Amino acid sequence: MGIYEVLFWFLTIMAIGCALGVILSRNPINSVLFLIATFFAISGHYLLLNAQFLSIVNIIVYAGAIMVLFLFVIMLMNLNADVEPQKSKLLQFAGMIAGGILFLVILAALRTASMSTIDKEATDIGLITNLGKVLFTQYVLPFEISSVLFLSAMIGAVVIGKKEDHVIEGAE
Repeated sequence: MGIYEVLFWFLTIMAIGCALGVILSRNPINSVLFLIATFFAISGHYLLLNAQFLSIVNIIVYAGAIMVLFLFVIMLMNLNADVEPQKSKLLQFAGMIAGGILFLVILAALRTASMSTIDKEATDIGLITNLGKVLFTQYVLPFEISSVLFLSAMIGAVVIGKKEDHVIEGAE
């Protein structure tokens, strides 16, 4: 068993354990922290698949921005077990049935899955250097157009958000 396989199984167990922690935790802040750990484990899987850009974007966007937003919203709402409504037994049973069906679908997919060999040319698909080459050669015009669009959106947000100073005539 190689180091990559050990790392894969460690990240897999971490991702599944933290995902279960999200679902089973009664405290919403703990659920968000478990979700952040799940995103880090998934980013580790992306690194093992040689998709560095996707891994970094996953950490920055999901674990960084969105989870911090979730955490602040939960803290501002001040959720606790006293305020949260209790779920009915029928709803809990429906959730268990849906989870069981999903588990059966995953087992059926794993039963028919097979391991295939990876050719050497396909291993550098997700590298950032290849993404940069394609982005700045084949797609340079759409890239520049989107950068101008983002610049105009930022300028528009500053203009809209700027407070105007009203000068009252005769008040000196």
